[in-house]
Amino acid sequence: MGFGLHSKLHLVNRIWHFKQHCDRSGFSIRGMGTKLVGQQGVRIGIARSSGWNFVRGSRVVLNPKVAGCVPDRRNYTVSASWFTNSQIARSVFTLGTAAVLPFYTLMVLAPKTELTRKTMESTIPYFVLGLLYAYLLYLSWTPDTIRLMFASKYWLPELCSIGKMFSSEMTLASAWIHLLAVDLFAARQVYQDGLENEIEIRHSVSLCLLFCPVGIVTHMFTKLLSKNRRNTE
Repeated sequence: MGFGLHSKLHLVNRIWHFKQHCDRSGFSIRGMGTKLVGQQGVRIGIARSSGWNFVRGSRVVLNPKVAGCVPDRRNYTVSASWFTNSQIARSVFTLGTAAVLPFYTLMVLAPKTELTRKTMESTIPYFVLGLLYAYLLYLSWTPDTIRLMFASKYWLPELCSIGKMFSSEMTLASAWIHLLAVDLFAARQVYQDGLENEIEIRHSVSLCLLFCPVGIVTHMFTKLLSKNRRNTE
């Protein structure tokens, strides 16, 4: 009789300790949800059942439950916030630079061909560059833009204010597109003037790509030297 009571107390004590261990291990969690971006969400649950008898002792059975897959359709929507201002600025910077290179290549390698003449008469490149510039200017415009451009009391630009304004990548990209459009237009003027007066223009056009004022001055000197040589002859 004493032995039976002692055994029962020992088993009850073991069951109580095992229950405490299960609670600390997290088996009492009934369910948890998981949702991935752009994928299906799966809800997983764990059901615990326990039993005891004199032959096998205590046992714990874990039965996983999957409630089902629920697709999260909201995550498939394309959002404009995926593209940051920095990504837009870098993309337009690269696109604008690559767009003007074919025109300089034609003017330098094949200046007198009919393809180059017709290509340089087109206004499409300036229209495209103008749209890109307007788009970047719109994105980079802030309420402080006018104040930074005309910071002095005489409504004149100041170098420190312009430096602050160009600290933004978007503003830098818009300025670069502005330079590309103006440089290409100046290079076309040099090219057409060279064809009209039969002057070598390839070196001047090449300088207009990155050093536009230097290219214009070089063309003026080339034109002057060519005129003097013809007068001498």
